[in-house]
Amino acid sequence: MAEGEPGALDATEQALVARIAQRRDEIVALACELIAFDTTSRSGIEAPARDEAALQRTLASRLERAGAEIDLWEPAPEDVADHPLSVPGIAFAGRPQLAATLRGSGGGASLLLNGHIDVVPARREEGWTADPFDPQVSGGRIVGRGACDMKGGIASMVVAAEALAELGELRGDVIVCTNTDEESSGVGGLACARRGVRADYAIVPEPSSLHVWPACRGTVYCTIEIAGRAGHAEQEHPHWRDGGAVNAIEKGRFLLDGVDRLRAEWRSRADLRHPLLDPPDIVPTRFVGDAGWHVTIPDRAEIDLSVLILPAQADARGWTSDAQAEVEDFLQRWCATDSWLAEHPPTFRWYTEVNPSETPTDAASVQALLAANRALGLPTELGGLGSWYDGATFALEASTPALMYGPRAIDWAHTVDEYVPVDDLVACAQGIAIAGWRLCR
Repeated sequence: MAEGEPGALDATEQALVARIAQRRDEIVALACELIAFDTTSRSGIEAPARDEAALQRTLASRLERAGAEIDLWEPAPEDVADHPLSVPGIAFAGRPQLAATLRGSGGGASLLLNGHIDVVPARREEGWTADPFDPQVSGGRIVGRGACDMKGGIASMVVAAEALAELGELRGDVIVCTNTDEESSGVGGLACARRGVRADYAIVPEPSSLHVWPACRGTVYCTIEIAGRAGHAEQEHPHWRDGGAVNAIEKGRFLLDGVDRLRAEWRSRADLRHPLLDPPDIVPTRFVGDAGWHVTIPDRAEIDLSVLILPAQADARGWTSDAQAEVEDFLQRWCATDSWLAEHPPTFRWYTEVNPSETPTDAASVQALLAANRALGLPTELGGLGSWYDGATFALEASTPALMYGPRAIDWAHTVDEYVPVDDLVACAQGIAIAGWRLCR
């Protein structure tokens, strides 16, 4: 590809690619250093901090040496209050957030590189070849908890930011932000957005198989309680109006037929098709009925639903209230066709919502990364995330259009012997550096 052709690299970009290739071992070393910090996400608001502060101080010191202005802080509880992502009573002692700004000369677009430092739980006895927090490098892979999701991506973005800073030619700022609590709630990213961490564009190197993913679905969870009437399980019972028992599990099964009906409707509607995202979905994740005794007909059952929505289904604020209302209204009408449930309707408790998000495909950041991938021989097909990521928070709360672009693959996240290919980490850093140069110069 000749210089000057669409997607071709200019001399500076070629130098960036070469410089990052030479820092391959450094990227590996940084990824391993990050993995070695036990930053298992909190299991509840009272869970003590682990190595979050030590990891953030390590990154802050490194980026300060590269010339960054450092903001390392522990948010106050009120910083994340009164918001759909809020968790009542949550605090951040021992869990600081980090924003490191590499200043440009002025007048250029700014770029936010964001990643979460928390990881899902892992224990050696679950089948890991080695201690999950003792990273192993073998066969061109790094194995360890967070290697894929997403400490490998953080290593790539940090080295890319350093390479851009070394040029000394950018007009726009590059902000490196690492936050806590993505795996548990999303309050870390919220705290950063409310702190004022924002930019003209954001790249989040979550695992995307080095595809550019400018869209994600949103999710809200629901617990539905179904009432029954207890009775002896080994007796015939008259109709419930005559005093007979009512099996709450059977009524829950009837409700699930309604879930199936609405789910099929959503997934077949032409107006709910998205070129980059899977269809919306309603997924039952738990069904429990318990009378307390194995020969008693249960008088209560609970069903948990995970409701995944497209950006087009978001309410006027960008959240999930419209979808909640649609699901609840449909299922209440469905249950009204059953005589017992019509008079004993189920109750719905909605909680823990995250917002869908979409950055236009013609956005400069999307096009810059596609051009970088084209030049590097990497994927040029756009895609989307079936779940959610912190970029959606920056897009909605900080007016920063975001996208995912990280080492493969999300299928390896949260798994035993989670790993990331070293080649992907190098390629990710190169792609980010090229995009950063094109956006911020």
